[in-house]
Amino acid sequence: MRQIRRVAVLGSGVMGATIAAHLVNGGFDVLLLDIAPREASEAEKASGLSVESATVRNRIVRGGYEGLLKMKPAPFYLKEDARRIETGNFEDDMGRLRECDWVIEVIIENMAIKKQFFTEKVVPNLSAGAILSTNTSGLSVNELASVLPMEVRRNFLVTHFFNPPRYMRLLEIVGCSDTDPELLSSMSTFLGKSLGKGIVSAKDTPNFIANRIGVYAIFKSMRHMLDMGMSVEEVDAVAGTATARPKSAAFRTADLVGNDTLAHVGSNSYDVLVNDEERDVFQVPDFLRAMIDKGLLGNKTKGGFYRKEKGEGGSKVFYYDYISGEYKPSERPRFGSVDAVKQVDDPAQRLKMVVNGSDKGAEFAWKSMRDTLIYTFNRIPEIADDIVNVDNAMRWGFNWEIGPFEMFDAIGVAEFVKRAKADGVAVPAALEKIESFYRFEGATRLYYDIQSGQYREVPMDPEHIHFDILRRAGAVVEKNSNCSIVDLGDGVFAFEFHSKMNALSGDILSMTHKAIKRAESEGVGLVITNQGANFSVGANLMMLAVALAEGAYDDVAMVVKAFQQATMAVKYSRVPVVVAPFGMTLGGGCEFALHGDAINAHAETYMGLVEVGVGLLPAGGGTKEMCLRAVSLAQQFDTDVSPFIFKNFQNIGMAKVSMGAAEAFGMGYLRQGDSISMNIDRLVADAKSKVQSLARTYRPAKPLENIPAPGRSVAASIKSQLWNMAQGGFATEYEAVMGSVIADVICGGDVPAGTPISEQYLLDLEREGFLKLCGNKKTVERVQHMLKKGKPLRN
Repeated sequence: MRQIRRVAVLGSGVMGATIAAHLVNGGFDVLLLDIAPREASEAEKASGLSVESATVRNRIVRGGYEGLLKMKPAPFYLKEDARRIETGNFEDDMGRLRECDWVIEVIIENMAIKKQFFTEKVVPNLSAGAILSTNTSGLSVNELASVLPMEVRRNFLVTHFFNPPRYMRLLEIVGCSDTDPELLSSMSTFLGKSLGKGIVSAKDTPNFIANRIGVYAIFKSMRHMLDMGMSVEEVDAVAGTATARPKSAAFRTADLVGNDTLAHVGSNSYDVLVNDEERDVFQVPDFLRAMIDKGLLGNKTKGGFYRKEKGEGGSKVFYYDYISGEYKPSERPRFGSVDAVKQVDDPAQRLKMVVNGSDKGAEFAWKSMRDTLIYTFNRIPEIADDIVNVDNAMRWGFNWEIGPFEMFDAIGVAEFVKRAKADGVAVPAALEKIESFYRFEGATRLYYDIQSGQYREVPMDPEHIHFDILRRAGAVVEKNSNCSIVDLGDGVFAFEFHSKMNALSGDILSMTHKAIKRAESEGVGLVITNQGANFSVGANLMMLAVALAEGAYDDVAMVVKAFQQATMAVKYSRVPVVVAPFGMTLGGGCEFALHGDAINAHAETYMGLVEVGVGLLPAGGGTKEMCLRAVSLAQQFDTDVSPFIFKNFQNIGMAKVSMGAAEAFGMGYLRQGDSISMNIDRLVADAKSKVQSLARTYRPAKPLENIPAPGRSVAASIKSQLWNMAQGGFATEYEAVMGSVIADVICGGDVPAGTPISEQYLLDLEREGFLKLCGNKKTVERVQHMLKKGKPLRN
């Protein structure tokens, strides 16, 4: 693999700028270039600047760069890393391409303009052997390559990032007929590991894989909506998580993408797909064109298929009524078929139940899925050689929970064919011969190769560890309904949560001790992780609410003590324990992570001690741990502990959550020696490697004694600030009460500064503070509100 250290991004529009930002996230230095303005603006002229001034010449690229710093969601892991981007323009700085190992073109989506740009600006300035790629969303790579010299063609490919590049996992790679196959292979590996991308190999066809299928699905939904007289809200009630697709469903996705962009892709598809049996589906509906003419482009214009308006009672949502051309208040339509699957976790089961329902929502679900799946089947081998690439493209690019061919299996291929035929729909003859698209032989997952009619092994990266495959291989050594102990091999075990939302329950706490004992007696170490949607949203709040309603405070105290014993067992295991969090790692989930010997987090880990949102304090060792970390830092730098305590108190008291693993370092949740994995599929393997590394020289520790307490004076200072905040209306009276309890715990109680205390003493304080807050009716109100509304109450 050739080394890539410096990358040039040509084009600083939203896509180019955000690609540059994500390259920085991956640790690369970036040169970001764009056009130079033809003339100075009036403001620039008034400042004495001319079109020859560097400030003017770089105005456009600086605008793109500065936009990154204001953008939400944030394109950078850490905003300060933006300094790794240098800016310039196409007139003065193209010679600097010779410094770059990889050049990405992200200019206007126009074939003629791109060709001219390549021949006149890019090729003369490339260094020998440099990689050149285009971020086109669907233009022919072979036609683009036709203007390139042969030595450049060998290193030329499409690298189609999805927007926003930091958060959307899919990256479609397409080579031209002359691209070096070794380059395609090495770039796939490199982009997966260094940028965390899910790589899909596409063919040189219009809109490649994800946009071809995803845009078809949206346009087909519009047609069925019109035919069935449904509203955009009714469609989205069905076309989201109920049918194994994202919460944004069809029309919220359109608003995210931009209705003008959606229409552009549709029109382009219609123009070039002259032999497509469903070509007419891509014709842009009249109502969508009318919306675009009125500037209703979606989120970027604050109005598309949906619009929010702020009023006295807060924000109200309106949906676009395509019949009247006006917005109407949200009606939140409901269907029995959709309501029936709200508590079903398995996306395949949800889909099957909904399409087999008997109401209008189920009818729409069946018709839209039927047509989309048949269309997708007919695209093999046109857009991809196998079904695996198509399924991955839709999961990673459009956030479908399962891919189209996995959807076939969920419904049942034979049942699908029978029902589609009954509808009078043309079913491909080859589809009638297939029993299922995926199956297992032992622990080996196979896919059906449509072209050969044979089952083949699903390609697996040896660095990707999948629990579902390990389970089939008999690697689970102990389990209950909410968690499992899994043998990862080489003496490393995994403790896997698999409860609903990976909420922590009593059986998870008790199994923690068994997992540690197993690793101590039979192995070299333990990984705590899972492969759900999120690492853990914290403790099971419903169980707490029931206990509080019944006044079972002794039971609550017992559970809290069990929680503390579990996290302390993690911290003081006789073998190294590495926690591998990802996604939401909140409350108790965060506390588990804090007690590991090390953390190996996925880049998109949102970590925080958020218990104050439900009127409580972190009592699984979280408050204790943040006290210890503050004291340790003060001792390390031989300085006052107060600033460290204040910072950690603020994180807890304001329920701050890191917006990524990189931010968690600055918050004190990740420490030196902890690490970040860019690729979620490599997370378990990376954590396993860290366990093995630690095991070579591991020395078990003992619970801490003789800790110098920060003391009552530091707590008093915090309480004084809380009083001022409450008086100024920045905190409620009860938030000041909660803050005071947290301050007492994190400062080591009502003792003079420097008083020797133990780790167990801090745990006891934590538990007492937790129970004290549990006894307050305002905490009960907060817990109930969170369960009912899914968001915190400020009372």
